[in-house]
Amino acid sequence: VSKEFSSASSTTTVGTITSRVTRNVDAVMEKDLLNHQDLAGDRGMVDDIFDETYREKEGPKPPMRYVWRNIILMSLLHLGAIFGLMLIPSAKIQTLAWAVLCFLVSALGITAGSHRLWSHRSYKATLPLRIFLTIANSVAFQNDIYEWVRDHRVHHKFSETDADPHNAMRGFFFSHIGWLLVRKHPDVIEKGQKLDLSDIKADKVVMFQRRYYKPSVVLLCFTLPTVVPWYFWDESIIISFFIPAILRYAIGLNATWLVNSAAHMFGNRPYDQHINPRENPLVSLGALGEGFHNYHHTFPYDYSTSEFGWRFNLTTAFIDLMCLLGLASDRKKVSKEVILARKMRTGDGSHKSG
Repeated sequence: VSKEFSSASSTTTVGTITSRVTRNVDAVMEKDLLNHQDLAGDRGMVDDIFDETYREKEGPKPPMRYVWRNIILMSLLHLGAIFGLMLIPSAKIQTLAWAVLCFLVSALGITAGSHRLWSHRSYKATLPLRIFLTIANSVAFQNDIYEWVRDHRVHHKFSETDADPHNAMRGFFFSHIGWLLVRKHPDVIEKGQKLDLSDIKADKVVMFQRRYYKPSVVLLCFTLPTVVPWYFWDESIIISFFIPAILRYAIGLNATWLVNSAAHMFGNRPYDQHINPRENPLVSLGALGEGFHNYHHTFPYDYSTSEFGWRFNLTTAFIDLMCLLGLASDRKKVSKEVILARKMRTGDGSHKSG
């Protein structure tokens, strides 16, 4: 655009100004690229950065194959959650508080754990923190950390293509829960097998969880949340099971799924209008800060997944607290200068109005 403008100008002044603008834009683009490369190299990985070379296979799509076990279990879970909602007026205040605590712990196991720490390596955690986040991850019961990381890196590297496990181009229902009710597209499996997951395999805490994942889920996701209210303050066993265990689990799942569905469809795109993920504060509120999704897919290595610090972002506050306590370190952050440059270059302009 600047070259055309320059050639159309008859004055040296305009040509000089245009030349400066062009050089500035080129410099910003080069710095932006270097920023990506430096931060990716610093983490020792690039498998969560979008692969521009991927092309979907031509021809008809493979037939959809239903996983009836998952369909039945998910249906029963959500029916149980509805029953749990009906029991809330009968529950003791301690039970409701316990359910909220279980939700927060399980959410951090996903957001601060399998997502920001293990999938993106956006900060470093000491052994005690990694153990806590692994326990919290089992409370969440959303696949073991190894599998979660593999699927999430594939999602970033091949976002909104056949190789994306919860490709939002296939609709809201598919990207929210449907992807768990059918067999994976062959490209998802193929690309997942080619990822470098050596960093995850080298983490003994993660691999220990993978080895004992099923019993850890039975104990931490269902048994412990049920037994505590029943044993310590004589809550009904029915209420203890259906609110802190079943309802809390269903809400946790849907909060995470909304990042895959709603945050890929509803909201603005101030950082990159050429990708599908959006900024969705409501999703951030429910998912402890994971709804700033246009930012996150533009800068996947930023530990905060947002430029706004603690705003609607309890996970960032948690990681900052862990750093203060000496349990975490080396938080990766994108500079304000690079963020603004990216907004100006590829954003949808919505940042100008806040």
